Amino acid sequence: MKTQIEEHQRLVACAARQTDILQRIADRILEGFNAGAKLYIFGNGGSAADAQHIAAELVGRFKRDRKALPAVALTTDTSILTAVANDIGSEHAFSRQVEALVTDADLVWALSVSGTSPNVIRAMDAAKAIGAYRIGFTGRKGASFAAMCDVCFQVDHETSDRVQEVHQLAYHLICDRIERKYL
Repeated sequence: MKTQIEEHQRLVACAARQTDILQRIADRILEGFNAGAKLYIFGNGGSAADAQHIAAELVGRFKRDRKALPAVALTTDTSILTAVANDIGSEHAFSRQVEALVTDADLVWALSVSGTSPNVIRAMDAAKAIGAYRIGFTGRKGASFAAMCDVCFQVDHETSDRVQEVHQLAYHLICDRIERKYL
């Protein structure tokens, strides 16, 4: 356990060296919100839970009372997810939603530890075709995924637990920065 905690601390130190990226993400989301854009967030497994967590922090509140912000987790509509997976293919679960909902004024935020999830990659391709701004969160092996993003936060690790721990810290920092601008 001590070794795992030490590895977590190393990754947090690496994240601290990327605060400029986190600030760029927060500022771009703020610009979008101020211009009437919506933020659509998605990922698989633990990243799906993180997408829902981010949306909840923005729609509800993070630490302070303020107006609700337009964030939608594309991971929550089980009817759409299961119908698309069954009728078209699971690799289209998010891209169909992006095609249906996202405009060129909007932002998408994809979380993928590996950076290789076919449904996430297809959704990012769909967002690019629409002209939406693309934010990514990934792990060490996500270099090709990072290249698909307008801005990407990358954790220098491969295992889901360590990467997602740092992702959570990072998106909490982003939510805090956004929320402070609305007070």
